Amino acid sequence: MSERILEFVSDIEFVANINSEKDCLMNQGTHQDNAKADEGNPKGLWFNIDIPKGHGLKEGDRIRIIIEKAE
Repeated sequence: MSERILEFVSDIEFVANINSEKDCLMNQGTHQDNAKADEGNPKGLWFNIDIPKGHGLKEGDRIRIIIEKAE
């Protein structure tokens, strides 16, 4: 059984090309500010995660981030 730690919804600020196999989805705000706080992300949390190419996501898409502690 896993333990849910955090869940929020946020816009993708930009998609970075890491290499031929993966991209990095990010929302890091600007100049050390918070990401935009809204109903899905009231604390304005940042994210930065590598994912395999072929995901079909783009700047401006909204995604759900879920953090669970695995056993």
